[in-house]
Amino acid sequence: MAQPGTITMSMRELDRLKVIQAVVEERLMPWRAAERLGLSRRQVERLANRYRCEGAAGLVSRRRGRPGNHQLPVNLCPQALALIRERYADFGPTLACEKLHECHGITLSKETVRHLMTDAGLWIPRRQRPPKVYQPRARRACLGELVQIDGSEHPWFEERAPACTLLVYVDDATSRLMALHFTATESTFSYFEVTRAYLEQHGKPVAFYSDKASVFRSTHTQTGERGVTHFGRAMYELNIDTWCANSSSAKGRVERAHLTLQDRLVKELRLRGIRTIDAANAYAPAFIASYNAHFAKPPKSRFDAHRPLRDEVADGAVRPRDVPAGGHAGEPQTDPPVYRRVGVSGRAHRGEGERHGP
Repeated sequence: MAQPGTITMSMRELDRLKVIQAVVEERLMPWRAAERLGLSRRQVERLANRYRCEGAAGLVSRRRGRPGNHQLPVNLCPQALALIRERYADFGPTLACEKLHECHGITLSKETVRHLMTDAGLWIPRRQRPPKVYQPRARRACLGELVQIDGSEHPWFEERAPACTLLVYVDDATSRLMALHFTATESTFSYFEVTRAYLEQHGKPVAFYSDKASVFRSTHTQTGERGVTHFGRAMYELNIDTWCANSSSAKGRVERAHLTLQDRLVKELRLRGIRTIDAANAYAPAFIASYNAHFAKPPKSRFDAHRPLRDEVADGAVRPRDVPAGGHAGEPQTDPPVYRRVGVSGRAHRGEGERHGP
């Protein structure tokens, strides 16, 4: 047996030592030891013979203290890190890994490169990056001064019916729900329908605030200019400004309303067994009243910025028109069509996004 000394063993090896000692001292049968250790009987006998020859050291893993089979060459990582510092310091780990292989013949996994760059301070993991801080935009002072609009595609009826889109109008000053409208898809015609109902109920707001969907913001025309959509033309004729947000967080009131609606409204529809768009639209006014009672805030000013609407103006404005721009007369237009820009433009408010309209 080997000379006594200090032996480092894991807990698993200590448990194995006690069992093998019992086998060697004939206090435990080999087949019973095999059951306890989860080994074969032949392996238990091998361990017992090794214990008789080498003592407890014979039960220690032979791999301990040896380099791993997949260990990289000693100079490879410093060489790769030096190249990354010199040429690829502003690269991401994946791209740097590809360039090391393509240009220098150094083959490393992208995770190895990621660890090298992180330890060297050349890469900050996403979880450790400080969150982006956006300057908060103060609420507008008056009801109707700015109304955020957006569509949310969601399984509103759960498994009872296919997913559909809910158009949501939220007042910026009060977080009040001004309009809810279920529709099959988010389109110009559906926005016209709910906007007309909004105007008839509340009047004309000062401005609508939306994302850059094609309903609100057209692509460039063949002449290189940005045209005006049906919705933009209609709001211009009604003297309602339209603004396009540069990010989702910029229109956070309506985005947060989506989260609340996807929780509360879905459950209310389930409790009432509503499974059709028409039935959901019929229930929407009652839900709006309940929602506003819980979540609406009082405005800073009591002045209502909504303006009265003339019927003849609404009839002529809130509907599509086929007015082609940059093409042949009578050329069919896709949704949304493009209109010529007239020489009237508004001055954009700093930090609020991009003005959209003629």
